[in-house]
Amino acid sequence: MFDSALVAAAAVGATMLFAVVFVGNGVLKARASATRRLAGLRETRSEVLEKGFGERAVAPMFQGVGRLFMRYTPQGWGARVEKRLMIAGWSPRLDASSWAAIRVLSLVFGVLLMFFVNSQLEGTARIAGMFGALAIGLLGPEAILTRRVDERKAAMERDLPDVIDLLVISVEAGLGFEGALGRVVQNVPGELSDEFSRMLQETRVGVSRNAALKSLAERTDVDDLNTFIMALTQADAFGVSISRMLRVQADEMRIRRRLRAQERAFAAPVKMTFPLVLCIFPGIFVVLLGPAAIQISGSIL
Repeated sequence: MFDSALVAAAAVGATMLFAVVFVGNGVLKARASATRRLAGLRETRSEVLEKGFGERAVAPMFQGVGRLFMRYTPQGWGARVEKRLMIAGWSPRLDASSWAAIRVLSLVFGVLLMFFVNSQLEGTARIAGMFGALAIGLLGPEAILTRRVDERKAAMERDLPDVIDLLVISVEAGLGFEGALGRVVQNVPGELSDEFSRMLQETRVGVSRNAALKSLAERTDVDDLNTFIMALTQADAFGVSISRMLRVQADEMRIRRRLRAQERAFAAPVKMTFPLVLCIFPGIFVVLLGPAAIQISGSIL
């Protein structure tokens, strides 16, 4: 019974995953098509007919469901979601209405899985399975988004000292700040370089450097990067040498990275305590004390 329930649950999960990927791919392509239409690139009839079923039929319905549920969300929820999607790097492809539809679809999947577990399991396993299924449907998308935000911010924090070092070398070699930043974008791939590339594109179309830096800080929300942007803005305002400011920031970022690594190293023994106590020590006790307990019980009986 348990094996068949496990297989059926896996089948339901695979089906829902395929549905989410299929619909999500259609949503992304539909948003790209809408962007092209807004840019003035009209689509021909052959291009429309070449679109897949998900992009032509499912994605508009999916986006309509999201806009419908956005009417019943609390005030400010859409802005907060847009902010988190922007920090996660999903903002050009997903908006708040699409995310609301994903949350609704995930909740429906969790409820269906909860009823399925209720019909297949018994006892405490049924209760645990029902709570687990509901938690997956209710908290799964938020957990994925939170993990994506944390990973992206950690990647940018990790790359920032190396990026500033390359900026120092380039500026001291005679390049301007924009030229040095372009060299960084070419030679250091990653999330941070993508954000700097977008900032350079904004400055090339007429946006001021301070406005582009402010937009960069809003898109990333990384403390070290915000400190660097603030120092760069103040250097522009007070006429401080860019190379000297970059040298100071490079030294400070290396010190911060070393202190952050030391902090994680010091926290490792504390984090290892619970796995040792709950997972490793019981096995050691069974191996060491098990034969003695068997002998004692045999002699008593």
